Amino acid sequence: MVTRGFFGRNSGGEKADRIPPGQHLVEHWPVLTAGPTPRIETADWKFTLKIGPRPVKVWNWSEFNALPKTKMTRDIHCVTTWSKLNTAWEGVIIDDILADAGVERPTDFMLAHCYDGYSTNVPLADLASGKAMVALNYEGQPLQRDHGGPARLLVPHLYFWKSAKWINGLQFTERDELGFWELRGYHKYGDPWREQRYTND
Repeated sequence: MVTRGFFGRNSGGEKADRIPPGQHLVEHWPVLTAGPTPRIETADWKFTLKIGPRPVKVWNWSEFNALPKTKMTRDIHCVTTWSKLNTAWEGVIIDDILADAGVERPTDFMLAHCYDGYSTNVPLADLASGKAMVALNYEGQPLQRDHGGPARLLVPHLYFWKSAKWINGLQFTERDELGFWELRGYHKYGDPWREQRYTND
């Protein structure tokens, strides 16, 4: 658990308006995980979309990679106070996943599930309309295992714990169900610009 007081410094200069309060810039991408790094082979990888407990569609690696690909370059911000600017990603936006499954908006809430048992909650409004993707490549290369490869969720406008590593599914839920870190004191939404790090922020 990250404790209060573990705050970085804000950087000045022309990029300051892109750095949320309490954040500092990094050049290298820190590797942070809630547990051991799993090893998932693409031959075994599957992605499942659910409405409640009911699976709607399952894709294997080849089928998922046949979906339309989108590139996006975004700034990312970690709750541990680092920010990295202009990160370049390629993957499948959530809109295209839902479209391929023939699903529109059964509820307003989603849970992301991962191969290591991790989960995190994100409102559908923060995943749809091109805001988020299941990322497969970073800086033109397949996503490294330490950074969530072969696939991770990318929700760049929220703190980076919402961009769940080693994702294997999304689930529509009737209410806003808390995920791994949210149950352990992190904010249920996680807006960097409002410093929503912990439950009462």
